[in-house]
Amino acid sequence: MPHEPKRRHSRQRKGKRRASIKLAVKTGIKCPNCKNMMVSHTVCKKCGYYKGKSIIKIKEKSSEAGSRSAGKNNP
Repeated sequence: MPHEPKRRHSRQRKGKRRASIKLAVKTGIKCPNCKNMMVSHTVCKKCGYYKGKSIIKIKEKSSEAGSRSAGKNNP
C-alpha cells in the first residue's frame, strides 16, 4: 500500500512545482544552402542538405499538378 500524504499541499506549493514544467521552444537557424529556416543539427526539409552535403533528394513540384486542375475546370 502506498503512503498517503500527511497534509494537503497549498496552491502556492503546487504552483512552484509546476512552474518548472514547460515546453521548450526549438531554436531555428538559416540553412546555408537555401536560406530556409530549419531546426539545427537536422537535414533541411526544403533542399535536403546537411553540413554542405546533399543527404536526401527532394522531389520538386512538377507542372502536371497544374495541368490536372486546369483540365477539371475547363470541360
